[in-house]
Parts: sequence; C-alpha cells; structure tokens
Amino acid sequence: KFQDDAVVWRGPKKNAMIKQFLTDVVWNDRDVLIVDTPPGTSDEHITVMEALKETGVTAQVDGAVLVTTPQAVAVGDVRREITFCRKVGLKMLGVIENMSGYVCPHCSECTNIFSSGGGKSLAEHANIPFLGTVPIEPKLALAAESGVNFIEQFKECEANKCFVRIFEALNKNK
Repeated sequence: KFQDDAVVWRGPKKNAMIKQFLTDVVWNDRDVLIVDTPPGTSDEHITVMEALKETGVTAQVDGAVLVTTPQAVAVGDVRREITFCRKVGLKMLGVIENMSGYVCPHCSECTNIFSSGGGKSLAEHANIPFLGTVPIEPKLALAAESGVNFIEQFKECEANKCFVRIFEALNKNK
C-alpha cells in the first residue's frame, strides 16, 4: 500500500533529509556523491552547499559535473547553475551532454532526436571542460531498473564507450 504513496516534503523537512544524507555518511577517499537536482538553482542546491560546508567536507570535494540535454531550455538552466557554482566557489569539473542522440542498434547510425551540441557550446562559453556526450540508451535504463552494472554488462554499447571516455577525461582533468 505505501509503495504507491507520494512523498510530499517541502522546505524544512526536505532540507533536513538532504543534510542527513550528507552528514550521516562516513566518507572515504574515493567516494562519489551524485546529486540529481531540479533544473536551475533551487533550495536543494543551496541546502547541499550549506550542508557540505557545515560538515567540513567542502575542502575534500573535487568539484561538480554538470549535466545538460542538448535543448536550449536545458542549456539555459545549466548556464544558471554555472553562475551558482561560481558564486559559491564550487569548482566545475566539466559538462556532459546527456540524451545526445539515439544510436540505432541495427545500423549504429546516431539520430539527434532533440538537437546536439548544446552541452559543448555551453562548456566553451563558460570556459570549462566538455567531458562528452551520452546517447539515449534503452539498455542503460534496463540496467538501472534491474540493478545490473551497465559498464560491465554492456561493454559494446555506444553509451558504455561514452561513459568510459568521460571517466578518462575526468581523471585526466584532475
């Protein structure tokens, strides 16, 4: 019954949950925190930064990787996020363009369903590294839903190769 109930949290309750996720963890050297936030610069962004500062973890943070889709509206949201990162002193490791085309599983041709190049032009405009593109990949969704390691299970997928190139770019830029 409860699995269909919506979690409706606002303000203090939501902020407390974010802070608990950040403070009730014993962080190790190579731990990675991925925060998927709403577009723009909302309360969640501010809460994450405040909690990181309160815990003293900020000095250990390598930086943020910003993800956009190619459409102008998404790129505009991430442009504001870049401004936010600069205001709070958070280093930006780079930009990734997600949902950058669809690679046909039969002929391997990439079709740009939305558009393309928005992430790269944003990175160039902001003078931060462009880490790469990731195409729409149904197998990635399947792996996430079933708990399978996408990188290990689907080595021949174009999206897998894109992730590997992005990881290599991140390590190189470090």
